[in-house]
Amino acid sequence: MTDIAATHFDEPAGQRDILGVAVADLTEKDALDMVHAAIDRKTYRPIAFLNANNANIGVDDAAFRAVLSRFTVLSDGVGVDVAAKMLYGTAFRANLNGTDFVPALFRSARRPMKVGLFGARPGVAELAAGHFGTVDPRHDYRALADGFVDAAGEAALLDTLTRWKPDILLVALGVPRQEKWIVERLTPDHCTVPIAVGALFDLSTGEVPRAPLLLRRARSEWVYRLWREPRRLWRRYIVGNPVFLARVLRQRLTGSHQP
Repeated sequence: MTDIAATHFDEPAGQRDILGVAVADLTEKDALDMVHAAIDRKTYRPIAFLNANNANIGVDDAAFRAVLSRFTVLSDGVGVDVAAKMLYGTAFRANLNGTDFVPALFRSARRPMKVGLFGARPGVAELAAGHFGTVDPRHDYRALADGFVDAAGEAALLDTLTRWKPDILLVALGVPRQEKWIVERLTPDHCTVPIAVGALFDLSTGEVPRAPLLLRRARSEWVYRLWREPRRLWRRYIVGNPVFLARVLRQRLTGSHQP
């Protein structure tokens, strides 16, 4: 199998450093075209997303930050837009959060694709596969395993991937576990485009409700999520967002992203 450490990727132009992570500054069309071109050419291209919470984790976890250098990282949410304005004078060209980007990827595909789903709680990947079938029925969606597989289950999953080799593998294990798993376990022999998708399966199936469209358009979905799950998310948003902005300000003033 191919060693990922020896694999090189052609990165898109216009990357911006947000707290030590290189984030691609792309329109939605350019990002979609980039992924479809990788699929058409069978070019291995891992995809991840950076939001304020992930960026904070990266500051505190150097191994995670190093792992992200192996991905094409897309901008996710208002926090990184504020950071881009503070550091570079303009926001990112598009908000490419995975919950909207992945369905757009299915709808914009040039041909039927093989799409694997791995992660989340038992049964959720199956529900998500069914939902994605309503988004675009051209594709072959397969729920491969939940996020609680043991060593034997993981070995079976990797064997399935080697034999089937999906065009896209959606990995929903949470940050930073999913990104580390992709780098540590996957190679171009397993799939073409692995995507670290966080809570996508839960959000797509309604297991975790999305904010009303008006709030999403106002870039305030995080407010709705905090209202829905205050006990779980208060630290991420009430504490994490000010910490993120303070770190961005430090990067602007000193050029350092260290805490």
